[in-house]
Amino acid sequence: MGDVHGDPADGRVAGPRCIAIVGPFASGKTTLLEAILARTGAISRQGTVAGGNTVGDASPEARAHAMSVEANFADTDYLGDRYTFIDCPGSVEFLTETDGVLGGVDMAIVVAEADEKKVPALQLILKALEARRMPRVLFLNKIDKADRRVREVLEVLQPASAVPLVLRQIPIWKQGIAMGFIDLALERAFVYREHAESLVIDIPDDEQAREVEARFSMLERLADHDDVLMEALLEDMAPGRERVFADLVTEMRDGLICPVFIGSAEHGNGILRLMKALRHEGPGIASTRARLGLAEGVDAVQVIKTLHTPHGGKLSLARVLSGTVGDATMLVRADGSEAKVSGVFSLTGQQASKRAAATAGETVGLGKLEGVATGETLGVGKAPAAQLAPLAPPEPVLGLAVAAAERKDEVKLSSALTKLVEEDPSYRFTHAQETGETLLEGQGEMHLRVAQERLKGKYGLSLEVHAPAVPYRETIRAATSVRGRHKKQSGGHGQFGDAALEIRPLPRGEGFVFSDTITGGVVPKQYIPSVRDGVAEALNQGPLGFPVVDIAVTLTDGSYHSVDSSDQAFKMAAILAMREGLPQCKPVLLEPIHEVTVACPSEATPRINAIISGRRGQLLGFDGRPGWDGWDEVRALMPEADIGDLIVELRSATAGVASYTKRFDHLAELTGKAADQALARSGRQAA
Repeated sequence: MGDVHGDPADGRVAGPRCIAIVGPFASGKTTLLEAILARTGAISRQGTVAGGNTVGDASPEARAHAMSVEANFADTDYLGDRYTFIDCPGSVEFLTETDGVLGGVDMAIVVAEADEKKVPALQLILKALEARRMPRVLFLNKIDKADRRVREVLEVLQPASAVPLVLRQIPIWKQGIAMGFIDLALERAFVYREHAESLVIDIPDDEQAREVEARFSMLERLADHDDVLMEALLEDMAPGRERVFADLVTEMRDGLICPVFIGSAEHGNGILRLMKALRHEGPGIASTRARLGLAEGVDAVQVIKTLHTPHGGKLSLARVLSGTVGDATMLVRADGSEAKVSGVFSLTGQQASKRAAATAGETVGLGKLEGVATGETLGVGKAPAAQLAPLAPPEPVLGLAVAAAERKDEVKLSSALTKLVEEDPSYRFTHAQETGETLLEGQGEMHLRVAQERLKGKYGLSLEVHAPAVPYRETIRAATSVRGRHKKQSGGHGQFGDAALEIRPLPRGEGFVFSDTITGGVVPKQYIPSVRDGVAEALNQGPLGFPVVDIAVTLTDGSYHSVDSSDQAFKMAAILAMREGLPQCKPVLLEPIHEVTVACPSEATPRINAIISGRRGQLLGFDGRPGWDGWDEVRALMPEADIGDLIVELRSATAGVASYTKRFDHLAELTGKAADQALARSGRQAA
């Protein structure tokens, strides 16, 4: 089994490392990846998102929208160490991509900027890291555009983090421009140079007081978890540099603090200092195995993303947690079934290239692992491994009814949708039996737009899409008695069935009840089930055009013919009786009502309440979101017809961070103009 050992000279871990780059939308994650690759020599020139020439955001959909819509991988070497960086999407609609990646990385760089509107989005990211006990550093980007002091920025960002944000660097300002920074741990100053390594200088005299104050503040935070350091500070003793770095390493790796670095990814400023901190202070695969709970002696890989490539087929991006994986290696799933590796690949952006076997710590693509899904832990060899980081995609919040524009593409569409869901499990596609529609559901408007673009661009499918039909029901409000007679003579045996029915409403939620009061054999026993079948079939579509519920039907009388009666004849008699009787029973439309729980920042709660009320929602109340400072959960009952595109309005009111869950609650009568509109939308009209 592969292992990783610390370097006795400086405590630095050896071996390949894997680091996720995460953060709110448009914070500069893709630009940071590009700057890291340029600074470490993996690429000759730093591209830009606007120019559409970055390693990250390499898919046509990402290029078209100038935003990350999937995780992008890139390898680089720095001072003899191998790194895989994974640029993760920042939009809440694509966070499942990030969740999969976090199952196998050593740590995360959280990219943020001085924008208080993005604090809730930052909190979403940090919560995901905290839940996984993920070591992390924060890179405060766009320092060249900052318009306030860094410590003021940290005060704004701190509520998003459950652990202290500990400032490692302070900027050196000149005429309002950040011209460099002071590293508080090293006690050295650096002057930025455009796309070149910063110049080391002595700390300027006019910055000495700021440096001393800021460094003491950093040490106070570290001392919260180190009694020896606390005692030294109380006695005004200067701690040794080794002690300071040891505390920074231990407390970051243990998730007790989040160190903060500053810079500008666009200009390549602060990148090499960040890389040196990752190299000397970041954890490696041994720590990751321990954090994930991988048992000693078990060799395993963690699948963190699935791709379907145009020519190479399915590719499972995986972190080798221990052992060696090569071409033809057998991997064992949790149920004991095996999957054989067909090729090992390096991935840079969208480009895969074949390589030799991978060892512990490496992140590679494994070819054609059929049936294997993102989030699975696979054993290497003969035994399955425990599932270390299973993926639990969120419930969809927006849906579309989709159909192939050309009938010949229907099978192709089903195959493409299956692959789409494999690549991003937060999509879901189902066939709605009630409406006959194929539903594609996802995490928001952009999420579904990207799906349509991918189906067209990658699979050549033209689609017809529309809003899903609402599964209305209908019921009755009055009782009636009716008789149905089916009689047909066409040479030889004829057909004869005669059934008298009583139809009455039931309380909401009672469903369908059938009974009979037949005496004297006026309807032979063998035909009574056929009458029930006929009634049930008639209830599939009532007078308003929808399934009928909450109804009781009793067979009270009838007659038969010894030769011409049959099961089919009595079934038809029941159908005829129901078709005549239901319109007499004052049919009424029923609409599905769901209990909806909206999670949103507290300052947006009044806006959320107004949105819900404007969609015929009945507010039930709100409480603080458990474990989330500054967030609320708003509960309401809402008609399914008005939930539709609710998420679009919620996200618009909350800078893109609100979400909701729903569960069916009950059916409610829909009358008047609202019922007429519902029937018109469904292509039906009132009886």
